[in-house]
This record gives sequence, structure tokens and C-alpha cells, in this order.
Amino acid sequence: MGSRELKKNVERARRRAYYESLSPEEKKEYRARIIREKKLKKLKRMAFGSAALLVLMLVGFIGVLAGRGESEEVYNPDQGVQAEGGETQAAPASAPADAVPDWVVENLIRVNRYSRPGTPLEQVNGIVIHYTGNPGTTAEQNRSYFDGLADMGETSASSHFVIGIDGTVIQCVPLDEIAYASNERNADTISIECCHSDETGKFSEETYDSLVRLVKWLEEAYNLEPEDVIRHYDVTGKECPLYYVENPEAWEQFLKDIAL
Repeated sequence: MGSRELKKNVERARRRAYYESLSPEEKKEYRARIIREKKLKKLKRMAFGSAALLVLMLVGFIGVLAGRGESEEVYNPDQGVQAEGGETQAAPASAPADAVPDWVVENLIRVNRYSRPGTPLEQVNGIVIHYTGNPGTTAEQNRSYFDGLADMGETSASSHFVIGIDGTVIQCVPLDEIAYASNERNADTISIECCHSDETGKFSEETYDSLVRLVKWLEEAYNLEPEDVIRHYDVTGKECPLYYVENPEAWEQFLKDIAL
């Protein structure tokens, strides 16, 4: 291990120790402060790069004029990139350095304006945990519902991952695209929906173990900390995931489990 990596691990351990020393209310405020700081950093980077972006746009516009007629590729923020020949593809964006683990089943939903717009997820500042709200349904059924919105168009909803009652993990949306799950945090978070057996919303042991495993992998892939993992409730006040809103001590235990 190099000195840089060692310093990084020491600093991470220090932050985790500090976080564990806080009261539940202080932990909530700490997580909120981290989110605010990351948003501020993002705004500063955007401001700093605005001049360079204008130059790039000007150069690109000149290039389009010079090459008009050579390409018909058009980007629509609701539909992704329309490639020559009519096939719709997602716009390019950054993804984690590591491939998605082989214990994750990739079954992507179709690109469409209601559940997979193809909008690039340009950075990841957190992970948002949800519950499906449909007791007894499977991961595949919830994935199919997201995909079916392309035809029904009744609402906008999706998630990057769905975890079944049996612990099966299905990836529905690529990690370099946004999902419609977490309201104003769609633009900078990865979303995980969890199935549950009854109205309490409590996860099965298999669901819980897969959730911990998946979150730990995402933390490593995106260099995140436990305080970067939040509930849908922490974004909008919606009681989701219900069990972990009604039982905050269970949520605190989950944060400890993903810190191990």
C-alpha cells in the first residue's frame, strides 16, 4: 500500500470514529452538512469551468457548421442519443472504475422518458435507500413495472437497483445515468429499492445482507462514507423506507454495518 493510500485510509478511519461518537441528532446534522458542502463544491467547480465550457461550445458549434451533412446524431435530454439508423443510446458519462459485481443481475429497462431518460449522472455524492411499498412483490416484478412505464406513461419512477426478498440484486439503470427515485437528489445519487414481505416494510435477512453488500461496493467504487448513505425520508420527508423511518435505531445499526 502506497503512502497516499495509507493516508487516505487513516483519514477515513478518523472520520468514521468521529461519526460514531455523535448522538443520533448530531449524526443527522453531520450528514446534512456533508451534503451541503458537496453541493457547494459542485457549484464552485461549475462556476470555475463555465468560461471553458463556453469556449468548448463555440468550438463545437463551429465544428457542427463545418461538418453539417456528415452526421445526423441528435441529443434529446428526455430520450438520450439518437444514433444513425434510429437506435437510441444513453449519453456518455463517467462510471465507476470497477465493473458491476457478478452477483448483480443486469436487466436494464428500456430508454424512455418516464423511467430511464438516458440523462448522464455526472457525479455521485451519495446513495439513497428506498422500499418498494408493494409487500410481497419480487425484484423482477418491480423491475418490470419500471420498464412498463415506457408504455403506460402514467408516472415517472425507477431505481438503479432493486433487491428482492430472496436477496437477488437486479440492476435496472446504468450507473452513469440518472434514475427517477430521489427527487432533487436524482442528479447526484445512486438509488436502491428494497422489496419487503409485509406492511411494516422490514427487510428480510437476505434483503438486508444484499443491501449491505451492495452499499459497501458502491462506497468503495465512488469513495463514499456511511454518512453519504441516506434514506428517501432524508431528502423529502416521505416515510421511505418505512421501517427505517419508524425505527431510527435500526437505521443507525445499518450505518454501522456498512462501516465495518
